[in-house]
Amino acid sequence: MKDIELIIDESCKTISEIKNHNKEINEIVLTITSCLQNGKKILLMGNGGSAADAQHIAAEFLGRFKRERKGIPAIALSTDTSTITSISNDYSFDIIFSRQCESLVNSGDVVVGISTSGNSINVKNGLEISKKKGAITIALLGNDGGIIKDTADMVIIVNSKSTARIQEAHRVIYHIICELVERKFETN
Repeated sequence: MKDIELIIDESCKTISEIKNHNKEINEIVLTITSCLQNGKKILLMGNGGSAADAQHIAAEFLGRFKRERKGIPAIALSTDTSTITSISNDYSFDIIFSRQCESLVNSGDVVVGISTSGNSINVKNGLEISKKKGAITIALLGNDGGIIKDTADMVIIVNSKSTARIQEAHRVIYHIICELVERKFETN
């Protein structure tokens, strides 16, 4: 029982520290809203649990989070196994996202990279090519931000070394973003 309480306390502490990123979260909400109002789209990428988070965010935007509205264009780049496996087999796993971004990203789109370590080279490569194509880049990171922290235009780093706690905090952050963006597109 004590171990369970310690895990819950650690999770609550990490999530509570998200308040230190209110300014960055608000800036991301405004950026995504502007992107969508300009007829652009959101692309998301990550590995493992962060791939699942990218898919989760895309699903919240495409379907709905809490409010009735039209679908919001969002693509998780981790969902097409044929694309991922062909690129990684024919080239390298390091470019599974950059190759997709090279083909799919347009100027003014928002590209979100998620990495609990901050060191996912394929996410970094995807963000770099997206910036070259004129996209606005966002990174949700953990630990100290790793090699990605200086790559994206907007960065939120969850100050933890625990992958589970970072993912829990990322989930709260992107649910806030989804809810606030969705309010702008609610149908009456």
